[in-house]
Parts: sequence; C-alpha cells; structure tokens
Amino acid sequence: MGNLLIRNAQIITMNPADEIIMGDIFIKNDTIHTIGPELNPDCADKIINAENRTVIPGFIQTHIHLCQTLFRGKGDDLELLDWLKKRIWPLEAAHDEDSIYYSALLGIGELIQSGTTTIVDMETVHHTEFAFQAIAKSGIRALSGKVMMDKGDDVPIGLQEKTSDSIQESVDLLEKWNMFDNGRIQYAFSPRFVISCTEELLKEIRSLSETYDVKVHTHASENQKEIEIIQRETGMRNIEYLDYLGLANERLILAHCIWLDEREKKIIKEKGVHISHCPGSNLKLASGIAGIPDLLRMGVSLSLGADGAPCNNNLNMFNEMRLAALIQKPIHGPTAMNARSVFEMATIGGAKAVGLENEIGSIEVGKKADLVILNLNNFHTYPSYDYDPISRIVYSASRDDVETTIINGQIVMENKVVKTIDKDIVLYEANRSIKRLLKRAGFIYNEVAF
Repeated sequence: MGNLLIRNAQIITMNPADEIIMGDIFIKNDTIHTIGPELNPDCADKIINAENRTVIPGFIQTHIHLCQTLFRGKGDDLELLDWLKKRIWPLEAAHDEDSIYYSALLGIGELIQSGTTTIVDMETVHHTEFAFQAIAKSGIRALSGKVMMDKGDDVPIGLQEKTSDSIQESVDLLEKWNMFDNGRIQYAFSPRFVISCTEELLKEIRSLSETYDVKVHTHASENQKEIEIIQRETGMRNIEYLDYLGLANERLILAHCIWLDEREKKIIKEKGVHISHCPGSNLKLASGIAGIPDLLRMGVSLSLGADGAPCNNNLNMFNEMRLAALIQKPIHGPTAMNARSVFEMATIGGAKAVGLENEIGSIEVGKKADLVILNLNNFHTYPSYDYDPISRIVYSASRDDVETTIINGQIVMENKVVKTIDKDIVLYEANRSIKRLLKRAGFIYNEVAF
C-alpha cells in the first residue's frame, strides 16, 4: 500500500462544516493525510488527475445479503413471508461453499462498481466462512455475520439449527474474523428476526454483543404479518420485545422499521438504536413506506441499504437515495426529504450506524481513505450547477458515473474496472452455481423462467 495523490477535484467533504472545496487529497497508506490546494506530488507513488471530477465519501450500505445475490430475479412479485418461505429459504438451504463464495463476490463487484465502500452484511446459516473469504479478497469494508435462526415454521431442514450450535458457530467466526485487516472486517451477530429466534438465543446474543462489544444486525417491523405473529407469541410489539430483552441499545442495527408505533419510535430514539432504511426492497415486497421524515425530526440514527438482490433487484445506492427522497414527497410534501438529508444517510449516517463515524463517512484528515471519484460530465447530469452538486448526485447521477473506488487507501476500481475481483470468472461461476442451487432446492431450471 503506497501513497496516492488525487489532484484538482471537487471534494464533497461531508465534514461538520459541510464544506465543498476544490483541491487535492493526499492519501498516505490507508489514511487521508492532507487536503488542500496544489499539494506537492513528490511524495506520491501514484497520481490521479481528477480535474472536472467530483470526489465523495464512499457510500455505506447498512443492510445487505451477499448470500442472496445469486437469487436475483428468483423472488419477484411476492410479499415478505411468502418470499422467504417459497423462494429464499429453500435457496439459502441449498447453498454450498462455492456458491456462497461466488454469490458474495458477485454482490461485492456490483457494490464496488456503484461506489459502495462499506456494508453491513447478513449471511445465511451455513458456509459463512466462505463469504468472509470473499470479503477479505475483494477489499471492501464490512460488518458481517452468519444468520441465526433456531425456530420457525416452514423452515427447510438445511436452515434449522440448535441454539447452542448457532451460538458456538457465531462465536467461532467472530473470534477468527472480527477486526481482520486492522479492522476492515468486523463481526456482527445476525439473528434473522424475532420470528426465527428463541428467547434463549436472543438473550445470549445480547450478552455476547456486550462481552465482545460488537453490533447486532437484524430485521424488525418490516411486515404487518410479522408483527402480528410476534404479538401473538410474546404479547408485545417487535421493538418493545427487543427492548424487553435488553437488545435495544447503540449496538443494535435494525433493517426496515416500517410499522412502528409512537412508543417504539421513542424506544429507538432513547436507546440509540440505528435504523437501516431500505426503500427499494420495501416497495418491491409491498411491505410499506417507512416514516423516515418523522424519525429524522426526532433525531434517530438513519442510514440506507439495498437489502438483497432478490428483493430489489440491485445493490445500487444511487437508486436507494433517489427512492428515499421521492417516496416521501406525495405523503409528507416536497420538502420532506431533501437531497442533503438523503446523501447524509448514505455517507456519515451509515458511518454512525456502524460506530465508525470517526474513521469513515466523510473526507477529513485522519480518516480512512474510503473515497469515490465520479465523472458527472454527461447529458443526464448537466447543467452542472456547482453550487449544489449533492442534488446532481442524488437526483440525476447513476452508478455509471462512478469512475474510481478507493477503500482503505487501496484502489479497488479504476476507470470502471474492478481490480480485486476477476469479473469473467465470477460471472461464469455465478451462472453455474445458481443452476446447481435451483436443482438442489427442487426448482426446475430452464433458460426462460423460474
């Protein structure tokens, strides 16, 4: 890892002063060392001329399922519980070591190509070791963990696990992978959702999260049927139950949170719980529209995620930003979610969710060099209006505008070519893998339909 100089760029810093500046960025190893005009190039091992380019903090997606990338297009037009039981769970149960590995690389390639530098990932029950290997190889920054599910109806045999096994396998993975590569990879306990977990398991996760000081990443209040089941089983709504178990705290990242009552919102705010808003997934599964403007006004920690490829069907933060802004306007008015608020959720908001706001999420001296270089010189992004580049990015730009992605000081994509993943091999193995999984899961594969 050497020293890198990015020259002559428009820099959207997302620092506390919200500065947008013209200048250079000098990266020493994995860290932003200097920001300023006309920096000395003599100390640089490599120079990138970013004239007429825009540099932004790398996007941080706080809810992803890399293990599901192979299932893209195989879960269309279903609501959540049917989607899980009829498609996703059988396919996850069919995974093998190679399919997990290539599913992860396929997803990471897409993420890097569209400017995402950090993810919070939830894997499946088995073979998570191979997802971690893919994450390590790719260079992406990640919090990840094996999914935990020791109860539930209509769960395939391949996803059923004993409570003790779920805990032991999670701890083993944590002790091997947490803080790998100087903290680029971290572990997060990942119970699927309350429906899939016994109270014994959830209480042990609470204790282990505290002991190891790691995040807990789960789904909550995504679907009204889900909430009805939890109320029937526990006598409480979802967030109330998590709070009762002691899980509602600053280490908890909750995906979705569409159906919250006022008491649950208050718990989330007071306990410092983080919410990952996934508008694309919520719309496609017909789950609903989360009340994000109210949560923003309350000061709740909010970030964005694409969820999994079979419920989106892409992992593109540009889509999630645009949707997050637009879906609220017919309900709450045109100013309910402006471009600046959404861009914050995609960058420094995500950093706060993962507890790394002092290391990533903005372009500041001393922070890790997780940066994206955009080329906004195109028909769909002009006129340029340089006084408001964030609007251009949120409402007009696309992943095709991402030119270079830098993570931890390493150039992982340059001139739109991903350097850490062999694209041809991954695409070939992805097709081989999904055919194998469809047959193993009992689905008939053909070239036309599922």
